[in-house]
Amino acid sequence: MLYSDSPRVHYDKSQLAEVICQLRFPAILSIGAKDPVDFQDAVRGMFPRYAAREEQPGARITGMGTPNAKLESPKPVTNHNFISADGRWKLNLTSAFISLSTVAYPGWEDFGKQLDLPLARFIHIYKPAFFERIGLRYVNLISRKALELEEEPWRELIAAPYLGVLAEEDVDERTARKCSLDVELNLDSSCRVKLHAGPGMMKQNGPNAPQDPEVKFVLDMDLFMGGQIDPRMAAAGLETLHGHSTPLFQGAITDKLHSALEPR
Repeated sequence: MLYSDSPRVHYDKSQLAEVICQLRFPAILSIGAKDPVDFQDAVRGMFPRYAAREEQPGARITGMGTPNAKLESPKPVTNHNFISADGRWKLNLTSAFISLSTVAYPGWEDFGKQLDLPLARFIHIYKPAFFERIGLRYVNLISRKALELEEEPWRELIAAPYLGVLAEEDVDERTARKCSLDVELNLDSSCRVKLHAGPGMMKQNGPNAPQDPEVKFVLDMDLFMGGQIDPRMAAAGLETLHGHSTPLFQGAITDKLHSALEPR
């Protein structure tokens, strides 16, 4: 069964590496034209640290199919970063999106509380006409070492639809150089998910950064809805997306992994 109908639980040994909420809107030029001083004043109590970086969007071809086709490089975009004192939460603001991410997910209710003020102040200050896309992304890095399951093959921990050939008894996972699943599904009339699943090693960026040799199972779920979403309905939309995340995750793991994660 792809979607579990089990009750929602909290895991004491959650394997979430990062949770990201992003809301995209039609470009607001005032965000790029000047520093977001009023917005920082509104969120500085929660996110006292600030940094900004220039990001270069990918080049694009204009005039395709005409004699005037050419490659254009869009203007750099300023990404404003507002970071919590402990460094575990980050709020990003550009002229096209606002996002909240954390590497220490405390549960949906507390995550929502952390988002409430920044989102409300953003809407009040910048008055977006609508949101084009709202998304909620859960990046799970399942470590057998951390869960004391090092002797277990993935087929004992992950549901067969997410494993491909690794679900077969006669396949030794150590011989597989690559095996992953990438799929996009409609969850209901308004919600979709892009899902990536498969074993992998996570590379640490930075000079001389220590690398983790353990092969983990990546379960990356990007749930989203698009259209012209009234800003007043954004919170309800995120609740709907979150409601789909639980049956998706619990349907992707076996009872053995569920128990190892220590549900309560």
